[in-house]
Amino acid sequence: MKTDKLNSKLISEINLNNSDNWSDQVFITMDIDWAPDFVIEDTLSFFENIKLTLFVTHKSKILNSLVNNNNFELGIHPNFNFLLNGDFRYGDTIEKVIEYYLEFVPNSKSVRSHSLANNSHMLDIFTKKNIVYDCNIFIPYYSTIKLNPWLHWDKKLIRVPYFWEDDVQFMYDPNWLSKPEDIINSNIFRVFNFHPIHIFLNTENIDRYIAAKPYLNNKEKLKEFINKSKYGTKDFLVDLIR
Repeated sequence: MKTDKLNSKLISEINLNNSDNWSDQVFITMDIDWAPDFVIEDTLSFFENIKLTLFVTHKSKILNSLVNNNNFELGIHPNFNFLLNGDFRYGDTIEKVIEYYLEFVPNSKSVRSHSLANNSHMLDIFTKKNIVYDCNIFIPYYSTIKLNPWLHWDKKLIRVPYFWEDDVQFMYDPNWLSKPEDIINSNIFRVFNFHPIHIFLNTENIDRYIAAKPYLNNKEKLKEFINKSKYGTKDFLVDLIR
């Protein structure tokens, strides 16, 4: 399944009543992970007329500008890690943490938690807050398990597994031997996940990210860490979408 330009779909377009709606389709998602606007802007430049679902971690003028663009949809990417450690900066209950993120993505229909934190109580609250799609299950393509979305037991929430993520790829396959076409052909339900910082840096291994991390908000300094010599995350994205 390789065309001149990828025909991707939004997570909110998944309809369980019609398998043609999701089977043999590609969905691209992105965990923003507190990337600064200059990194987000650089990342979005690759997505002209390509649909993308973004999971938002913070207020951003760039992301706000996408609200009325039909090629993009904004979900929430709540960080429950602080709450689990007794730090209540985002709220002192699961529900309050979710409400904190819904303040800047008020019409969110999808969620993926930071660190994939989820449990049955969280799922109940997602439904209570009118979220329809939960994207917290990662089953890597190399498991060879055939994937599909399914309806949660509450008969309201749709569980959406994903099978590829940039940082998992460069840790599992540091030589980037698996190319987009091979991965696409490995399953009939294909949800990819990227991070803006890894696209910006063209990250090929975890060492590059660790070295660059102290300078995430320093545009000129961060540019010094861009990978220009080896196949990395940005190269993979370009091969995937074009």
